[in-house]
Amino acid sequence: MSIEMPPTSRPDSALLALRPTLPQVQPASGDATPADFLHHTLRPVLKLQNDVLLAVVADFVRDHHIPLASASLTEQQRLVAELLTRNTKLRYTVVGVVIGLFTTPELAYYRQYRSELNRRLLELATRRVQDQTATVVALAA
Repeated sequence: MSIEMPPTSRPDSALLALRPTLPQVQPASGDATPADFLHHTLRPVLKLQNDVLLAVVADFVRDHHIPLASASLTEQQRLVAELLTRNTKLRYTVVGVVIGLFTTPELAYYRQYRSELNRRLLELATRRVQDQTATVVALAA
């Protein structure tokens, strides 16, 4: 059974206009593969949502009393990776922060390849948060 998306007045052009342009990314010509989708959609949306992503992880760290501030940098990065790979609630929140800014065609493509794209999205998000662990620690304080 297939669920059809209801007709919407989703502002696709406005969503695309919000995204930062990444210099090494060529415009998409159909996003035929998950790798194309990663470069043309996931990376720009994650860059746009960077501050939200860091705030979500910092709130989770604070709410669950995770001792990130007292850990070494290596341990902080390990804890962040563990959180984003093992905690289902946080994973779904991160996915929602990203897919909420997909255009209608991107959402249709995402729904078709959800499992693969979620894996790629979470890998990118984990790397992004690990690279900015100091910011997460400051936000969680």
